[in-house]
Amino acid sequence: MLTSRNMHYTIEYFHKRVKAEIEGWPVGIMADFARIAELLMEFGPNLRMPHSRAMGDGLFEVRPRGREGIGRAMYCFVVGQRIIILHAFIKKTQATPEQELKIARKRMKEVQNG
Repeated sequence: MLTSRNMHYTIEYFHKRVKAEIEGWPVGIMADFARIAELLMEFGPNLRMPHSRAMGDGLFEVRPRGREGIGRAMYCFVVGQRIIILHAFIKKTQATPEQELKIARKRMKEVQNG
């Protein structure tokens, strides 16, 4: 991921599997994720719909889409203007599945509690 001097936040991944999941997305969704990630690094918590949505308790989702479908990447902010991508998946239903939220919330607790 490219970073420039005008970007204020850095993006990290909870685990290399999370990054690999995103890199395996269809090209259109992946391209939209990369575009939104740049906005996220620049605007941080000020990035809102349609790109980012608060899921409650400090959990957020990035909302990339492409011709191939819709991706979701759940993230949180940590000290030092760091964004941690906790979990990523291709969305197959209208609502975000509870199981996907559970995984992201569990990982967020791990990040916050060290």
